Amino acid sequence: MSSNHTTSQLPAFLLLGIPWREDIHKWLSIPFFLLYLAAALGNGAILVAVARNPSLREPMHCFLSMLAVTDLALSGTTLPTTLGLLWFGISQVAFDVCLTQMFFIHVASVAESSVLLAMAVDRWAAIACPLRYSALLTHRVVARVGVAVLVRSALTLLPLPFLLLRLTYNDQRKLTHSFCFHPDIMKLARNETEVNVHYGLFVILSTAGIDSVLIILSYIPIARVILGLGSWGERMRAAGTCVSHVAAVLVFFVPMIGLSVMHRFGSHGPLPLALVAYTYLLVPPALNPIIYSIKCQCIWKTLLRLCFYQPGVPTWASSHPTQTGHKSPPITCPQRYSVQIMQMESPTLASSQSDETGIGLVFGDAPV
Repeated sequence: MSSNHTTSQLPAFLLLGIPWREDIHKWLSIPFFLLYLAAALGNGAILVAVARNPSLREPMHCFLSMLAVTDLALSGTTLPTTLGLLWFGISQVAFDVCLTQMFFIHVASVAESSVLLAMAVDRWAAIACPLRYSALLTHRVVARVGVAVLVRSALTLLPLPFLLLRLTYNDQRKLTHSFCFHPDIMKLARNETEVNVHYGLFVILSTAGIDSVLIILSYIPIARVILGLGSWGERMRAAGTCVSHVAAVLVFFVPMIGLSVMHRFGSHGPLPLALVAYTYLLVPPALNPIIYSIKCQCIWKTLLRLCFYQPGVPTWASSHPTQTGHKSPPITCPQRYSVQIMQMESPTLASSQSDETGIGLVFGDAPV
């Protein structure tokens, strides 16, 4: 069946938003708008801080910028239909528009899973292999990782729209969510969807499934190094470098896995599905900037400098005086997350025979 014929049979899908709560859609739009606003401002602020502060060019901050971009994409793909439905009652979406939105939602989701895996590798290299950190994660390697994330996401999800185009659909075209989601569209088909089911399962297992397993495996050597440190204070400082990443992983993967299981194996009503879906697509983009800005203080310090210091003056320049004659103290980001720099400066640690022997001496802002 040609795509034109299929599209002509399906002028639009109907979006439900929050089922059985249509009377309070106007009020529900307020928290949704605040989540979108928090995601846009928070992730945009991270990108601005990393771009304007030369000291924020470590691999961890580059991966954090990638995470901010995927969060903006993940929230931005659902914003037009969600706020259009809640604010203006626009519940119809054209078939080709729906497929386009579905494709980019899943691409952004796979990309975020891949970036979280890359950040786990960064944590593993910084803690378990600190002496080889600079050699393992160069800027060229980080750039290649970014390209690989984009290519992997696009190629993996490319067959999905074509698998949906070959189907015929029921006259009842109501979608559970306020956006287009592959399992949701697939359930409206009249003919056999076995190929779609199997390929959707393959996508989940080959992306989020493998990524989550590798993230867990990466923390095994990290835990071994942390538990091998001498004092409880050193262990807490070392573990503190991974808290933000662990929180971001849980915030993203738990609702994602829950939504996939509910769509494939559950017999739940539309309201639980909608709530889990909104948690999966809106909460991580809004929370990730808060999670990382708490631990990475140099990001919000950079933003404060950009907001409250005079324009045109480099906010991290150490030798150029401002117009008032006073020098602007530089913002230096302590290598809390990249212990290899302090290790290279220490003759004792440079001659260490094991990465683990000196790692407890360099966690934090200063040697401990």
